[in-house]
Amino acid sequence: LYQINHHPGIIFPSLAGIEKFKGQYFHSRDYKNPESFTGKRVIIIGIGNSGSDLAVEVIHTAKQVFLSTRRGAWIFNRVGDYGYPFDVLLTSRFQYFMKKICGQSLANTFLEKKMNQRFDHEMFGLKPKHRALSQQPTINDDLPNCIISGLVKVKTNVKEFTETAAIFEDGSKEDDIDAVIFATGYSFAFPFVEDSVKVVKNKISLYKKVFPPNLEKPTLAIIGLIQPLGAIMPISELQGRWVTQVFKGIKTLPSQNEMIKEIAKVREDMAKRYVDSQRHTIQGDYIDTMDELADLVGVRPNLLSLAFTDPKLALQLFWGPCTPIQYRLQGPGKWNGARKAILTTEDRIRKPLMTRVIESNNSTTSTITMARFMLAVAFFAIMITYF
Repeated sequence: LYQINHHPGIIFPSLAGIEKFKGQYFHSRDYKNPESFTGKRVIIIGIGNSGSDLAVEVIHTAKQVFLSTRRGAWIFNRVGDYGYPFDVLLTSRFQYFMKKICGQSLANTFLEKKMNQRFDHEMFGLKPKHRALSQQPTINDDLPNCIISGLVKVKTNVKEFTETAAIFEDGSKEDDIDAVIFATGYSFAFPFVEDSVKVVKNKISLYKKVFPPNLEKPTLAIIGLIQPLGAIMPISELQGRWVTQVFKGIKTLPSQNEMIKEIAKVREDMAKRYVDSQRHTIQGDYIDTMDELADLVGVRPNLLSLAFTDPKLALQLFWGPCTPIQYRLQGPGKWNGARKAILTTEDRIRKPLMTRVIESNNSTTSTITMARFMLAVAFFAIMITYF
């Protein structure tokens, strides 16, 4: 088993004039603290998670921060509707189902509208040409506040550097630049198994993003080499469960030709959906990936069956977040406490926040009860129609 770190190498673009720039410049991997930028004018190149996080941290000491972006980005926030964690709301089977029914275009429109309600991406100079689901999202709650207060100024891509200035592609220029931070991403590699696993332009051929297809026997598996819109560790756990079954001979892999064909199809689909970038070579939809691996392991819950045998659990599986506990209800590795843990998921989400408990409003409770009843009716209609 090879547990991969996504970020062993850095991507450091060569920009015109950088060699004569007299200020400090380095990759974001080498960033330590904001104090070293006190009173300085700083350019951060790149608007991924590293770039945006650096921008909102360095403003506390820097004189001015410029955030340079080539394409722009859609900015997701951590705190979603009603104060719930955004990923809790996003990674539900209901959301996944609606995306499948409505299609990618309508899902993009809905998501972009939600993000623009928070702040207008075009007005803030961040709106990209690509759609919201065509990129790995940038997640930052503080960036719009920093932009609207003038602490962060969004700029186009840097065209070239002089000794003390940066000239941007739109013709604008910023003088007296003291430091440049390249938040331009990372590359991955497999230094211990280079002969078995080839990486070309940050692209790799792995069956189900786990097994190299060219080995005589499946004796090598890569764990965690995926970038989902969701948590990586639950996927890594399911990958590990599947791999151990393959290593034990309980499960077998398809022929080499079949694996290569599927790898090519996955790569083709990824190229159609995502912006062409080294950042988008190992993408995977969270629930799709989890369910696919769960099928291989033999632990995927059957919602249609549960809708009749345990409707309360089925409703939670459909409307609630897709947590890894769902894959402990049955099959290898079954856990007897899984059902209770799933049904109390929302309690554990809310508990840390409720440090001041407020007496509940009966009318609100009644409204919630009625809403849940209507959702239950809709759920059973969906189950009968589509599953």
